[in-house]
Amino acid sequence: MPVAIISDIHGNLVALNAVLSAIAERKIKQIICLGDVASRGPQPHEVITRLKQIGCPVVMGNTDAWLLEPKLKERDDPDKQRIQEMEFWASQQLTSEDRAYLSGFPPTISSTLENGQRLLAYHGSPRSYREHIHPTIPDHDLDSALAGHQADIFVGGHTHMQMLIRHRRSLVLNPGSVGLAFDHNWPFDDSVQNPPWAEYAIIDTLNDVLTVELHRVSFDVQTFIQITLASGMPHAEWSAHQWSLT
Repeated sequence: MPVAIISDIHGNLVALNAVLSAIAERKIKQIICLGDVASRGPQPHEVITRLKQIGCPVVMGNTDAWLLEPKLKERDDPDKQRIQEMEFWASQQLTSEDRAYLSGFPPTISSTLENGQRLLAYHGSPRSYREHIHPTIPDHDLDSALAGHQADIFVGGHTHMQMLIRHRRSLVLNPGSVGLAFDHNWPFDDSVQNPPWAEYAIIDTLNDVLTVELHRVSFDVQTFIQITLASGMPHAEWSAHQWSLT
């Protein structure tokens, strides 16, 4: 039975619905979400409502944890200050039921695939939702990040960049970002606009062979921008300009 892996929705319901439609077309019923579901986009409450509807397990992301205890701090970088104020606004859009839902996210999720292989899901790494696992991470650093955990396939998000690498006898997968994909290589380059697609991955074990597919699906960025501008979110115009339409 195939499993869809989604991550980093960031309050973008338009992108989430596009991904869920693509998953449904493939008749995939099992979904695992790797966290960072609500903040920074214009529809934090609506995304949480949609996730509740599909009932998939979700791990705790760094922004999920921040939304539960939001604290505004002065930032030297004006862009980081804007993002923090957008995230604080997102925290104010959540209901008590939304907060209770977020607070129930575990740091990791273990699952056994249909062929008996083991999957471990997390946000940044198994030891921290803030840790980055990127394609060029040295083996000794990855050994440290995964220490104490055994799995045939490790799946995490956080970097917003799709990745599939082999490490020792395991695979390490990042499905990319549903709601805020990055169209550049590591290290992060914030001068590049966000591309007009949503990302996810599919893991399958057909005929006892483990396969991983990385997918991108277009979504209506123009509609997303209109929703952003009408949302009342601070710095909405600045946020809208971060997106490429082509």
